[in-house]
Amino acid sequence: MYRRIRDLREDADMTQTDLARYLKCSQVCYSNYELGKRDIPTDVLSALADLYQTSTDYLLGRTDTRRPYPAVRKS
Repeated sequence: MYRRIRDLREDADMTQTDLARYLKCSQVCYSNYELGKRDIPTDVLSALADLYQTSTDYLLGRTDTRRPYPAVRKS
């Protein structure tokens, strides 16, 4: 998972500082996510999936399909 979030960040030409600002955390905190030194909270994982337009399952390494799941329609 940690390599995946780093690769996605690099593919998006973003720095760790850019992501830290987006997630409203410090650069050190975000760096620790990428290094696997800190568990990624669910809300942060969800925000990364939204940013990269993918699923949390892809970020977690549960699937290699990068495409997000269809949106849930509210009734």
